[in-house]
Amino acid sequence: MIEALRTHHSGDTAITPTDTTPPAAAPATAEGEPSLDLSALDLAAVEAAIRCAAADEIMPRFRQLAAEDIVEKNGPHDLVTVADRLAEEHLTASLTALLPGSLVVGEEAVHADPSVLDALHGDAPVWIVDPVDGTRQFVHGDPGFATLVALAHRGEVLASWTYAPALGLMAVARRGAGARLNGVPLRAGSPSSGAVLDVATSHFDFTTDEQKRVLATLETGGIAPRPCGSAGLEYLHIARGEIDATAFSWENAWDHAAGLLLVHEAGGASGTVAGQPFRIEGGNALPFTAARDTATARRILGLLAAAN
Repeated sequence: MIEALRTHHSGDTAITPTDTTPPAAAPATAEGEPSLDLSALDLAAVEAAIRCAAADEIMPRFRQLAAEDIVEKNGPHDLVTVADRLAEEHLTASLTALLPGSLVVGEEAVHADPSVLDALHGDAPVWIVDPVDGTRQFVHGDPGFATLVALAHRGEVLASWTYAPALGLMAVARRGAGARLNGVPLRAGSPSSGAVLDVATSHFDFTTDEQKRVLATLETGGIAPRPCGSAGLEYLHIARGEIDATAFSWENAWDHAAGLLLVHEAGGASGTVAGQPFRIEGGNALPFTAARDTATARRILGLLAAAN
């Protein structure tokens, strides 16, 4: 069962399930107003478009980048490459052609013009795109990067694709219809009783001192926190039951929308330290977690909330 998790605001850190709406896909539609009907959208064509963008713009540049192909955005750890830009342009053209009237919120477009984010609050269907999630890994020749695409409408994530071209992995999730990896159903399962929890956290290169202080509450018995790599692939690891949870302190929609739906459709859970579902439009209380099951999410959120 997919459950939102709520932290009581009375000063304690007890966490209880509240409903079965996937937090990553909480609907923002007016009462009685239908969400986007996906029946006319060729989901296989979306997958093909993502594979094509990676084949044309990303993989030919993998381990072939020249120095001039790499640019710092906000510091030495925040990189963008020509592959990021061209893949996003490729996906913007192909995805909007598949769904006329749709818009794209892409990482590089938002970097160039923050007003692009306004589309997440509008009425048009929105493709949320991270062309190369894990750019640092891509730059260093590490295959642990992915292309992330999610389709949302009025704040509700309806479908997502997580494609790791160098690893040959394509994970697809559709709201209410489950998740699959290379066509095989995904189930996150639950950690073994008494097992040490493997938790991927925000990388220390991208966190403030205050965020480090809060995340340090996970450095306790029974939990083994480690810095995350590609956020999209960490979500896939949860959906596959390979790690147990994440604890992230940033909320960019392109990093989280696809993976959160993937985890929920694989049977997982998520929540924020304020006890609210994660909103792709932003304004979330941070950090937040995604986990293999509700009990694990409760445990992680309880520890994080204790730091506030």
